[in-house]
Amino acid sequence: MSSVLVISGSPANPSRTEKLGEHVSGELTASGHEVEHLRVRALPADSLLGADFDDPAIRAAVAQVETADGVVLATPTYKAAYSGLLKAFLDLLPQFGFAGKAVLPLATGGSVAHVLSIDYALRPVAHSLGARHVVQSFFLLDEHLAVVGEDLEVHPDSTKPLADVIEQFDKALDGVPHDTALGRTA
Repeated sequence: MSSVLVISGSPANPSRTEKLGEHVSGELTASGHEVEHLRVRALPADSLLGADFDDPAIRAAVAQVETADGVVLATPTYKAAYSGLLKAFLDLLPQFGFAGKAVLPLATGGSVAHVLSIDYALRPVAHSLGARHVVQSFFLLDEHLAVVGEDLEVHPDSTKPLADVIEQFDKALDGVPHDTALGRTA
């Protein structure tokens, strides 16, 4: 199976977005993929913001992206865009840092007014980094995510759509054409 890197771009701890990344990690692991979870907020702030490519933690994080077959981007929505923390990390990647990879963009936010932030902000960045395939993105309202103990509970209105995009991503990792991943055939 494929290797996947989940990148959580939330500066908060605890974070529903980070828990969403853990949830997706669990689903992909159950499908047989090797999954690692990179929490950008755990990287050294001075090195991240100062673009210190010599910092061992920064080099290791960039290497995780390089070796992954697929990347899940999980971000909270701030000011109608993905987090600045995630932006700072993505800026450290080479111009085609996602070349050959499948990418699943996920965002959380407090209002449906931010739902297009994925398609107008995060998706274009994934494409510009050379992703082989960016699957259907998904936006989850904060009110649809509850952290109970160590677990994430997803509201029933978001459970099926989230499972669908995870399935699309799973199939994209294996090279199945997008139409097939959506249950249609050519």
